[in-house]
Amino acid sequence: MIQSKNRQWRLASRPTGMVEDANFQWVEEPIPTLDADGQVLVRVLYVSIDPTQRGWMARDSYLPAVRIGDVMRSFAVGEVVDSRHPDFAKGDVVRGMFGWQDYCVADATRPGAVSKVPPGVPIPLVMSALGMTGLTAYFGLLDVGRPREGETVVVSGAAGATGSVVGQIAKIKGCRAIGIAGGADKCAWVVREAGFDACIDYKSENVQARLGELCPEGIDIYFDNVGGDILDAALARLAMRGRVVLCGAISQYNAEGVPPGPKNYLNLLGKRGRMEGFIILDYLPRAAEGTKELAAWVMAGKIKDRVDVQEGLENAPSALRRLFSGENVGKQLVKIA
Repeated sequence: MIQSKNRQWRLASRPTGMVEDANFQWVEEPIPTLDADGQVLVRVLYVSIDPTQRGWMARDSYLPAVRIGDVMRSFAVGEVVDSRHPDFAKGDVVRGMFGWQDYCVADATRPGAVSKVPPGVPIPLVMSALGMTGLTAYFGLLDVGRPREGETVVVSGAAGATGSVVGQIAKIKGCRAIGIAGGADKCAWVVREAGFDACIDYKSENVQARLGELCPEGIDIYFDNVGGDILDAALARLAMRGRVVLCGAISQYNAEGVPPGPKNYLNLLGKRGRMEGFIILDYLPRAAEGTKELAAWVMAGKIKDRVDVQEGLENAPSALRRLFSGENVGKQLVKIA
């Protein structure tokens, strides 16, 4: 059913600790219209829910913080319903940073602001393995981690949207893939469906002890999505010339105050290791390269995708909390139309 108003979630306050509904304001206003050449009006169909949104709510980082009163920022996919740009027509399915709302006016003259979704590709796939999370896994592992055949790759958040793809790419490249995830069901999926060699349940197992058992020669690449104690455990098991890829630190995002640094960082010195962070936005000029290879792997059945779809724009705040409670499995989306 097409909405007669534009429903929005706007940022009402900066979160302290876990994100709450009170940090947002529900607003309904008239559907916007186009007032300049180069604009397109997009009816949003799905919004992406990502851990980084917690950071965008709180502080300036690689992007400015969302301003109080602004629509909550998020990647999304939608359908063009009106256009004043010659490259976009009514009915085109497009992706961009459209936010938590039903309708968005986007400036299609700005490079990368709006891009077409290839016909026939399912929207959830476009937003997961063939979207930003898939590209994050691709460039984070291959460009930053630089895996070599026979190496051992350990991935935290292995049942998540990015982590699950990291491990599958590692296997494609001839590496051993060891996952870390929370709960028996998630660990079983990581091994049976995603094809990892093993998965450690951090909720019921001693992570550092299990890393010692599973990685007797050490960890060549640790792909970090969670930070905190698990990062410390991986640093303690780093192999000579090991690499740590810093993608995220979801265990720290709701912490009040400055979280403590890793205790075992000096192992980087003794092992001549390297720890490097990256932001996927830096790789967007190469997105076509990554998407082409990811699509080939998906078509060949070498990468399996899993999405968790919640229904209704009204549930966007609770969907964001699911990432921090561990309720989601795979890529978290909210379908709004």
